Amino acid sequence: MNVLILADMDDLHWKHGRGQADLILSCGDLFDQVILEAAEAFACPMILAVKGNHDRQDPFSPPIIDLHLQAKEVGGLKFGGLNGSWRYKPGPFHYEQKQVHTFLSDFPAVDVFLSHNSPKGVHEVDESIHQGFEGLMAYIAKVQPRLLIHGHQHVNQETQVGGTKILGVHGYRLLSL
Repeated sequence: MNVLILADMDDLHWKHGRGQADLILSCGDLFDQVILEAAEAFACPMILAVKGNHDRQDPFSPPIIDLHLQAKEVGGLKFGGLNGSWRYKPGPFHYEQKQVHTFLSDFPAVDVFLSHNSPKGVHEVDESIHQGFEGLMAYIAKVQPRLLIHGHQHVNQETQVGGTKILGVHGYRLLSL
């Protein structure tokens, strides 16, 4: 399965070429219009997304599927997701560390977990705005999804934690699952 991953783009329109993808995964902090234009440019029929800490509270534009605290199977893989970042200021999609623990304490096992924020201690670029979620690290320890994809940290990095590959994306990336 060819996947186009999007995260943290300030563009108002998709200007990164064309291609072919079976699935788009959006990690937040981008306009729905950019996601939809990327889907058109990559002839992609399926879009799963979470909101970032800079996104508005409006629902996603169809056919974008909101994956926040949901599990969905696509192409034989189970996907799950989590919006936002830790609460460094008031606003939507800002969560306390305890909230994330609660959100994920009973979340089902998935193959691929999509998050705006990173797990605590992974790909963090500072100890203030870009602090990762402790609850994500606990979820990884408990469930060990094959892959966790995040944005927010503005890094393109891969890190292995136990049986889970953690992939930080800034901008866009093509991946074969």
